[in-house]
Amino acid sequence: MGKLWYILTAGLGGLAVVASVPARAEVTARTDSGFVIRVTGEVAASPAEAWKAFTTPSLWWNPQHTFSGEAANLSLDASANGCFCEKLPVPKGAPATQKPGSVMHMRVIYAEPYRALRLVGGLGPLQSEAVNGTMTVTFKPVEGSGGKSTRILWEYVVGGFMRYKTDTISGAVDKVLGEQISGLTKLIGPASPVDKKLLSTEPLAPEASVAGTRPGANDSATDVALPPPQEDAPTYTPDPTKDDAAAGESVKSALDQLFKKKDDRLPPGR
Repeated sequence: MGKLWYILTAGLGGLAVVASVPARAEVTARTDSGFVIRVTGEVAASPAEAWKAFTTPSLWWNPQHTFSGEAANLSLDASANGCFCEKLPVPKGAPATQKPGSVMHMRVIYAEPYRALRLVGGLGPLQSEAVNGTMTVTFKPVEGSGGKSTRILWEYVVGGFMRYKTDTISGAVDKVLGEQISGLTKLIGPASPVDKKLLSTEPLAPEASVAGTRPGANDSATDVALPPPQEDAPTYTPDPTKDDAAAGESVKSALDQLFKKKDDRLPPGR
């Protein structure tokens, strides 16, 4: 990982998002002390299936962006305080008593299955810097797909002191995350053009219709039913409009509603 990240941060390029896959990543904000990257993709799967695939990074994360060189060494425990971790095998020729190493890429701080996942941590070269990185991932059924297509949206917000120029490092991280959403989308299967055409003619499917699996899918791997909606409980699910430019703000608004700040004003005369 170190070598490839160095190439990217040096501005010498990197693997771009595959054009045929309906997924993309972009830097939506940047200052001298931080940046925001938004990654989106539409897949031909229910939110439950998309969640299961996302939380199995060993199947879709590019091994070139790992420390061990093997995606099979990655794991993600999608529960609070769970770890997005990587095992480091014992090097050849190492003493027999040497134990395997490990890396914590990110830590889970919020998990609402099939709806949203939030992790914190510095990816790649950011791990060595004094920065905070927060990644929020949401899974939303695509309107008109009957729960068979899902829009995956994740935002990575980074801020703090770093020894990189933000215009350079943000571009590198943007390329790497763009490659990851492409790998995830290809694993699950991109939403087909036919599905997108139906969006303009089919009515919005009710929440209860989201459960189920794709026809022909492996039942043992994907036959997962979504939990019934909780009418009285607040939800993490954003409501992005069709305008992608507003998607990131929609996620933020949804989270702010869940974690409302108290207005503790001082009494008059204080």
